[in-house]
Amino acid sequence: MVIIPSKMGRHNKRALLDRLLRLGTASRAELAKSLGLSQPTTGKIADELLELGVFEETDDEAANGGSEHARMGRPGRMLRLTQSKSRFLGIQLGIGETCLSPLPLSVTEEDQWQIILSTPGSAKDWLRALREAADEISQKSFWGILVSVPGLVDERKGKVLYSPNLRWTAGSALSEPIQEVWNAPVILIQEERILALGHHSAHREGEDFLLVDFGEGVGSAVLVFGKLYAHPLPISGELGHTPVPENRRRCGCGSIGCLETLASIRGLLESFGEAYPKCRKTWDALSSHVAARGIESWLAKTLDAMAAGIAGGLNMVGLRRVVITGSVTELPPSVFSYLAEAIVKGTLWARFGELKVEKAPRRRKAGLVAAGIDRLIVPDDASPEKMEAQA
Repeated sequence: MVIIPSKMGRHNKRALLDRLLRLGTASRAELAKSLGLSQPTTGKIADELLELGVFEETDDEAANGGSEHARMGRPGRMLRLTQSKSRFLGIQLGIGETCLSPLPLSVTEEDQWQIILSTPGSAKDWLRALREAADEISQKSFWGILVSVPGLVDERKGKVLYSPNLRWTAGSALSEPIQEVWNAPVILIQEERILALGHHSAHREGEDFLLVDFGEGVGSAVLVFGKLYAHPLPISGELGHTPVPENRRRCGCGSIGCLETLASIRGLLESFGEAYPKCRKTWDALSSHVAARGIESWLAKTLDAMAAGIAGGLNMVGLRRVVITGSVTELPPSVFSYLAEAIVKGTLWARFGELKVEKAPRRRKAGLVAAGIDRLIVPDDASPEKMEAQA
C-alpha cells in the first residue's frame, strides 16, 4: 500500500492526524466536529488511515469517559494512532551508545530501548553491529528507519557533514548502508531537532520554543508554528560552539573556548576536578557536592556562560520560551534555578513580559515517530515521499 494523497486530501489527513495526536483517542464524530469537516469526509479519511494501519480502533471506556458521543461509522468504537504494532524502527546514534527499538505510532515509554550497544569507532563496525542487532529484532519489516544523529546533518541527502564528537560519521552517507540492513526508507534527523519534535508532540498546545539540550555536547533547535526551523544550510542551533571569553579548552571541533567544553558532562566534570582535585570526578560526586555546597564560583561561571548563549539565541529569534533538557536537569534544583534566573536577566523580552524557562525530559522516541509521520506517512511537500506500508 502506498500513501500518495492529493494536495487537499493530504491537508485533511495531516489535520486529522494532528488532532488525534492532540486528543489521544477520539470518535469519528468528535474529530469531524473539532476540525470543522463534514462527518462523511472525516469518516472516509479515518477509514483510509484505519485500513492502512495508521489508525486502530479501540473500545477503551476510559477514553469514552462514560458518556454517550455522537457517532458515525461503526458505533461504540474510538480511534487512536496504532499502538498494537510497531511501524518504524528508531535508532539513536550516540557518542558512547547506539540504541534501537521498534516504535509504534503512539509512544508511551521513553526510557526503554530494545537493544543498546556500544558505538564502535568506524562506520564499517557500526554497520556490522546494526546487522547483528537486526537478527535480534523479531520484526523485520518497517515503514521507515528513523535515525537520530549528532553533528551537522544534511537531512535531505541522508548524510552527516561534520560531527566533532563522532568524527567517523563525517562525510558518511549512512542512509544507503542502513537500507541494506532494512529494506525501508531511511530518515536521518539531527538529534536536537528530534528532541524538539518530541517535546512538541507531548505539549502540542504550547507556544513556540527554543530547546537546548546538555549532555555529551550542547545543542539546540527552534520550533515555530509547530514546525522545526529549517534552512538550506544544515547549520543551526550550534550553541555549544559559541566561544566563551577566557576559556582556553580545546573543543572537538578544533576551536578553542567553545561553550561545549564547559557545559557538557565532560566539561562540568573537568571544572569540578580543577576546583576539587581530591574529589572523585564522577557525575554522582558532582551532584552530591553541589547539593551540599550550592552554586560555587566555578559552577556559576559556567552557568552564566550557558545563560548568555541561550539568552542570545532567544533575543535573535524573538522567542519567549526555552525548554532545557539533558544533564543540567539531573543536577540539584538550585542549578536549574540559577540558570533560569540568569537567562531571564539576559533576555530582552523579560523587560516587557514573561519569559518561560522550563525543564523537560528527553522525548527522543516521540520525536522520531513525529518525524516519521511528517516525512513518510503524510509528507507536506509538493513531491511527497512514498511509503510502502507492510501491514
